[in-house]
Amino acid sequence: MKVNSAEIVISAVSPAQYPDTPLPEIALAGRSNVGKSSFINTLINRKNLARTSSKPGKTQTLNFYLIENALHFVDVPGYGYAKVSKTERAKWGKMIETYLSEREQLRAVVSLVDLRHAPSQEDIQMYNFLKFYDIPVIVVATKADKIPRGKWNKHESVIKKALNFDNTDQFILFSSVTKQGKEEAWAAIEAAIS
Repeated sequence: MKVNSAEIVISAVSPAQYPDTPLPEIALAGRSNVGKSSFINTLINRKNLARTSSKPGKTQTLNFYLIENALHFVDVPGYGYAKVSKTERAKWGKMIETYLSEREQLRAVVSLVDLRHAPSQEDIQMYNFLKFYDIPVIVVATKADKIPRGKWNKHESVIKKALNFDNTDQFILFSSVTKQGKEEAWAAIEAAIS
């Protein structure tokens, strides 16, 4: 998709605040510092529509981005960030769960994992949650530029094994630096919303 227009429309914490449109939605989920904002910015050719932050755990709401008046990207709060209180985390968890399990416009979730590391417990939980609710999932392994190409397969199989990856799902190697995987990511998203 060629993106010329992209804007944040609302930061929501409850269903009452979700945009009232029939547009398809793609949610983006991942650990706090997995590179979600960079992924969004790379896909929409913007430097900083989605705020990248050196302080992980900044996104504390569901941020709805309107892309080309055709779909919404929904940036979900990053999980696994330690500096947030347990009650705060439980609140986010409920908010995310409500959105993912009840939102009719949701077409797929882009689940971001860091290619350099084995998936965290939260990564695995998120993947299992999506499979349990039968929500289409696109696994995107970020920061591919930080690993020599010759080792990609090894890292990929570590991740797939830990997730108990379902081969009917898509797995994309991605780098916001080299734009590796950008076309595949868009192809997967467009297939999900069509």
